Amino acid sequence: MSLKELKGQGHWPTLLAAFLYFDFSFMVWTMLGPLASEISEALKVTQNFIMSPDEKATLLAVPILAGAILRVVLGFFVDRVGAKKTALTSQTIVVLGLFFAYFKGETITYNELLLVAFILGFAGASFAVALPQAGQWYPPKLQGVVLGLAGAGNIGVVIDFLFAPKIAEIWGWQSVFLVGAVLSTFILVVYMFMAKDAPEDVYKANPKKLKDYGKLLKDKDTWWFCLFYAISFGGFVGFAGYMKVYLMSTYQEEMAAFGVGTLSEPNVMVIAGYFGALCIFAGAILRPVGGAIADKIGGVRSLYFFYGSVCLLAIINATYNLPFSIAILVLFLIMANLGMANGAVFQLVPQRFGKDIGIMTGIIGCAGGLGGTALIKTLGWSKGAFDGYTAGFMIFAAVVFIAILGISLVKTRWRTTWGVQAGGRI
Repeated sequence: MSLKELKGQGHWPTLLAAFLYFDFSFMVWTMLGPLASEISEALKVTQNFIMSPDEKATLLAVPILAGAILRVVLGFFVDRVGAKKTALTSQTIVVLGLFFAYFKGETITYNELLLVAFILGFAGASFAVALPQAGQWYPPKLQGVVLGLAGAGNIGVVIDFLFAPKIAEIWGWQSVFLVGAVLSTFILVVYMFMAKDAPEDVYKANPKKLKDYGKLLKDKDTWWFCLFYAISFGGFVGFAGYMKVYLMSTYQEEMAAFGVGTLSEPNVMVIAGYFGALCIFAGAILRPVGGAIADKIGGVRSLYFFYGSVCLLAIINATYNLPFSIAILVLFLIMANLGMANGAVFQLVPQRFGKDIGIMTGIIGCAGGLGGTALIKTLGWSKGAFDGYTAGFMIFAAVVFIAILGISLVKTRWRTTWGVQAGGRI
C-alpha cells in the first residue's frame, strides 16, 4: 500500500508516537551491547572485578530474556487496561532504571547491573504495545504499512553502536544511561500527549484468555513458527547484542590499526561500535525487503535461501580464520539474511494465523527473544570453554540447518491445507 493511502485514515499522532516509543525503546533495550567492554574495564579498575566471558554473556542476555517474557505480560495488559496506560507504566519503569544506573555510576555492582538489565527488558517488550496501538486505528488493508512504520524501531540498535561508545569515551559509560534516561523521559512526555487508544467505534477490544494461548500452543505450526523466528529474530538480536564483545575479542588489533590509520580514532572500542553498527544496519534495514521477496516468490522458498545463506556463512566463519575485512563482510551478510528472514517469517504468520495474529505476535516474539538469549549464552560459553567462537558458530549453524529440514517437512502440508485459502504465496 502506498503511504499516500494513510492520508485521512486512522490517527497519525498515535502512529508517530508509537514509532518514537518503539524506536527509542529498542535503542534502550540493546544499549548494554555497545557498552559491555567499557563497563567490564571500569569494573576491573574501580572494583577489581574481572567479568568472565560467561558473566558478560549473562549481562547481555538478561535484557533479551526479560524482553521476551515481558512481551507476553504487557500483551495481557494491553488487552485489559489499554495500550496507553501499559506504555506509560512500562516507560516509567525504564526511565527510573536508567537514572538508577547513572547515579550509581562506577560504584554499581555486577548484581545491580543485572537488575538494570532486567529493567531494560521492559523497553524490549514495547513491541507488544506500540504495534497493536498503532494498528487499532487503521483498517485491515493498511495494516502492513502501518505496522511496518510503527515497527521500524529495529534501527535503534544501530544508533546505539554509532554513538554510545563515543559518548562513553568523552563523558564515561554511565553518561550513556543519562542520555538514555533524558531521551526516554522526553519520549514519555511526547507519547503521553500524542498517543490515544482507539475508541470503541473504531476498534473493539477482545481480551484474550489463557485458554486462547493454550489452544494455539497445542497447534504444531505454532512451534514451527517459534523455531523459525527464534533463529531469524533471535539470531539478529543475539548477534547484535554480542557483536562488540565478539569484535573486541577477535579483531582488536586490526580495528585499532584501522582506527588510527583511516579514521584518526585511537579508541578501538569506538571503532568496534562503528563496525558493529555497519553489520547490524544490514539486518535492521532489510527486514521489509525480506517480506517483499517472500510476497513475490513465497515465504517457504525465501526462507530456504535466507537460512541456507546464514548456515553456510556461519560455517565459514567457524571453520576459517578469516581476515578482518572478510570477517566483517561475512557478519554483514549474516545479519542481512537474518533481517530478511524476519520479514519472510511474518509474511507467513498472518496467512496461517490471521484470526489470532495478536496472540501469535506475542508468542512468536517471545520465542525470538529466547532464541537471542540462547545465542548470546552459547557464544559466551564457547569463548569461556575454548577461548574462541568456533563451537558457538557451529552450534548456531546446526540449529539453522535443523530449521531448513523443518521447512522441508512442513512445506507440502502448508501448501495443500491452509495455504490454498491464504491469499498469498506460500
